Amino acid sequence: MQGSKFALFAALAGGVVLTAAPAARAAIDIDIGVAPACPYGYYDFAPYNCAAPGYYGPEWFVNGAFIGAGPWFHGPQGFHGHVNNRLDPRRGYHGPLPAHGDRPDPHAADMAHFRGNEERDGHGDNHGGEDHHGR
Repeated sequence: MQGSKFALFAALAGGVVLTAAPAARAAIDIDIGVAPACPYGYYDFAPYNCAAPGYYGPEWFVNGAFIGAGPWFHGPQGFHGHVNNRLDPRRGYHGPLPAHGDRPDPHAADMAHFRGNEERDGHGDNHGGEDHHGR
């Protein structure tokens, strides 16, 4: 009987301690490193491989510099830019991709002939199917 009273007291005391303890908050700090150096930008999904020329439209570049995608996105709030999703490996593209640090081919970087068919926000989210603007 004495042992059961002690066990009951210990259980109650433990419950009080657990309910009185402040909630612990987890702090997560992830260092994602430097954005990939890719001549035509990099895909907006991990592992952030270099994108093929013609994947991103001209609105993704400022003075020839890619504004980023994924965790390195530096575009304006509410940005939506056109991509050519036929060059997306998740959609079956198996063509050539530039390597990190490659320089762009001056002919492949011609944006005048870009034909986007989808809008993206830079964070990997699709905001529209076939482009009805003819871009």
